[in-house]
Amino acid sequence: MPPLTIVHVGCFPTGLHPYPDQGVHIKLTNGLIRLGHLVLSFSDRDIARARSLFGSRKFGGRRAVNQALVAFCQRHRPDILLLGHADMIEAATLQAIRADSPKIRIGQWNVDPLFEPDNVRRIRSKLDAVDVTFVSTAGAPLETMREGRYAMSFLPNPTDLSIESGRVDRIPVPDFDLFYACGNPAEPLREVCGALWNMNDFINHIAMARPELRMKLAGVNGTPHLKNAAYRHAVQASAIGLNISRRPDDFLYSSDRIAQLAGNGCVVAIERSVGYDRFFKENEMLFFSSMNELIEKLGRLAACPEERMAMGAAGRTRYRELFNEQIVADHICKVLTGERTPEAMPWGTL
Repeated sequence: MPPLTIVHVGCFPTGLHPYPDQGVHIKLTNGLIRLGHLVLSFSDRDIARARSLFGSRKFGGRRAVNQALVAFCQRHRPDILLLGHADMIEAATLQAIRADSPKIRIGQWNVDPLFEPDNVRRIRSKLDAVDVTFVSTAGAPLETMREGRYAMSFLPNPTDLSIESGRVDRIPVPDFDLFYACGNPAEPLREVCGALWNMNDFINHIAMARPELRMKLAGVNGTPHLKNAAYRHAVQASAIGLNISRRPDDFLYSSDRIAQLAGNGCVVAIERSVGYDRFFKENEMLFFSSMNELIEKLGRLAACPEERMAMGAAGRTRYRELFNEQIVADHICKVLTGERTPEAMPWGTL
């Protein structure tokens, strides 16, 4: 593939707002650059704040950022316009950019769950204005989004060694046995192993069953949330990481925490029904189907550093083989340029 000029729109951490520095935006940009493409990052939310009254997106910021993106694309004439959770950008703006540059290819990606109605609404708001949409859910929910013949493709959460640089799989006694972060543990309740849980109660249940576990928590039981460097350091110091979404029945959906954990050599503890046992063996991730199984495996791995380190290393290697930033970025480019159909994914038919 010849080098492409790509404008990538999303909430990049330009310094005006504390956006995560380990987000999918940065990993995809890194992957695209490492493939030889020119990538120009456009931080829609920061530009909206900078160009609005009182530095707020709500007072003129939306109109200003949409005008700015049109001018930006006129100046740089990209081959691809790629949007990641660029909720400030309107479909009419994309149509105006396409009218000015008829050969441009426009894609959007989204790594939030398809069981959230508001997220589906945001995705659908641009379906008629983009060429392809990439989402981090596969199976039936993805097929539902394709209805109307929309081009949709699975997008795994990428890992990037320049970001996930920890090697806790090489540390026999890390600072913590178990890591779990949750933005809002009490509402809504999360479905785990067929039961609805307040995640404060969930963690307390594990703690009562395994009091020997040294836990690093963020946002749970009143612990402070962690961001940026503090978050990275906590993950890199934890042997096992709980990867629990709001529900486990949307095929392959996970927050990007799965890549952060696996990439740093943490053992990923994930419910079997999510479907990652399609890609990973039992000695590469901690799969569980019941609370008893989870609690038993947590205790066993915490007590056996050699087994835990081997599993963390194997999971990290396998995740890198499948879902590194260049493979994921290359998939996006090939689908958008027509070299690959959205259904013909390098990870097989999902």
